[in-house]
Amino acid sequence: MKSSNYHLQCRDRMLDLTGKPKIMGILNITPDSFFDGGVFENKAGTYDCGLAVERAMVMIAEGADIIDIGGESTRPGAQKVDSEEEIRRAVPVIRELRKQSDVLISIDTYKAAVAEQAISAGAQIVNDISGFSFDPDIAEVCRRHGAAAILMHTTGRPDCMKWSHQTDAARTNIVSLVKTGLLASLTNAGQHGIENVILDPGFGFGKSVEENYMLLKCLRDLHALERPLLAGLSRKSFLGAALQFPGRPVPPPEDRLTATISASTIAAINGANIIRTHDIKETTQALAVATSVMNS
Repeated sequence: MKSSNYHLQCRDRMLDLTGKPKIMGILNITPDSFFDGGVFENKAGTYDCGLAVERAMVMIAEGADIIDIGGESTRPGAQKVDSEEEIRRAVPVIRELRKQSDVLISIDTYKAAVAEQAISAGAQIVNDISGFSFDPDIAEVCRRHGAAAILMHTTGRPDCMKWSHQTDAARTNIVSLVKTGLLASLTNAGQHGIENVILDPGFGFGKSVEENYMLLKCLRDLHALERPLLAGLSRKSFLGAALQFPGRPVPPPEDRLTATISASTIAAINGANIIRTHDIKETTQALAVATSVMNS
């Protein structure tokens, strides 16, 4: 494991991922995200930048190290939005948050045009669910601005996906499949001169319930790629599947907090360097305990 790969230059900031796992707070500026869609609409039913920034400041106070801002839902089956709409939603929040805080900001997008505007507004990390595969120009945007990149593994586009508990039976070796896909993304990033990379196995993205749990169990195996790992588990449907009792429906996202904290703690113990979550306070407390165990 190369220590230098765990010290990431994020434009003007250094992110040290050699110690306690960092917490990434989710801030979705969308009407249709699976858990928090539409929460930043005001009483008139229109989008309110101030409410979003207020939520970001609360997450920072609760312990978030990074705020991940997205203007397009990537839940399975979500409808695509164009770059202009994504920019309209996310960029004003980034710009205003940067005025109020020096927190690390990532833009959750796979579009080069959105990444360009978000970085210009103050974002330092590009979180690309496609691992640089949906828009070939986004890698050059990261290189030119010196932004760090989060490269995720996915088996397809969100608008064509089914919910994870409805996907096909588990493949023979999901860990090997994900490792191969992430290596391809990492190689592509290197060819564009991008070395500051975090890898994300893509929990819930086109993977069966069984595959998600196998990935969680074997997460540490992905450190063979010698890059820090991000685990995005927050309130996802495969966690709900584990909570389902005979004759009852799968619990909705709002009833998956305890499962989320459990999965996030397991991810940290199994090698995650960043936990991406909606629930900052609870995750901060859980990781404090997990870190004490790991350091004892």
